[in-house]
Amino acid sequence: ERKPDLILFDLGISVFHYEKSGRGFSFRHDEKLDMRLNPNTKESAADIVNEMPEDELANMIYLYSDEKYSRRIASAIVSARKSQKIVSTKALADIIFNAVPSKYKYGNIHPATRTFQALRILVNSELKRLPQAIHAAFNVLAPGGKMGVITFHSLEDRIVKNYFRNLGKQCVCPQEFPECVCGGTPCAEILTRKPIEPSEEEIKTNSPSRSAKLRVVRKLRDADKLRLYGVEAL
Repeated sequence: ERKPDLILFDLGISVFHYEKSGRGFSFRHDEKLDMRLNPNTKESAADIVNEMPEDELANMIYLYSDEKYSRRIASAIVSARKSQKIVSTKALADIIFNAVPSKYKYGNIHPATRTFQALRILVNSELKRLPQAIHAAFNVLAPGGKMGVITFHSLEDRIVKNYFRNLGKQCVCPQEFPECVCGGTPCAEILTRKPIEPSEEEIKTNSPSRSAKLRVVRKLRDADKLRLYGVEAL
């Protein structure tokens, strides 16, 4: 069976989900607060917003979005849900808008953008699935083949950057190993020392591309040894 010579991951959420799915991925439309890519997923965004303890909610928002007002936002959410369940995107966006300082309300992006991102990542376990997905794909790739990953936020990019960096090392054994058992040769050649980012012209014609970063490697050999050490730690 022939192995692929090219594999490309585009980790962006499709325009369909934002505009047509009706599942509350965007606050531009007043929709049911859901955000599940798979409707069979147990927890929706509304479940998290209405049930997660305040400290956990604040930590989650900060961890998955770098939102600097995460504690103020979490506090406002918990206060609002005491009187009425938060079930719509507009309701949540309004709570966040009113929770942040005035100077933050009218910046380049809506103040609810990062919190919505954090909820989407948590609901769909995006960061947990990414390492296993790119690792499995790399091992399917034909030797000499190229794999690229387009990310759209810093957490995704960090996972990809660290995984590719480990693929490019001479030795990928954990530091606590007394001697090398991985063969001592890199699994891949890193073709993008710095990620490729969109030009100003592309951003003007395609605004969702503004945060995109593309990283590419060329496969030299399988990375089975990396799997043995647990891909999530890379």
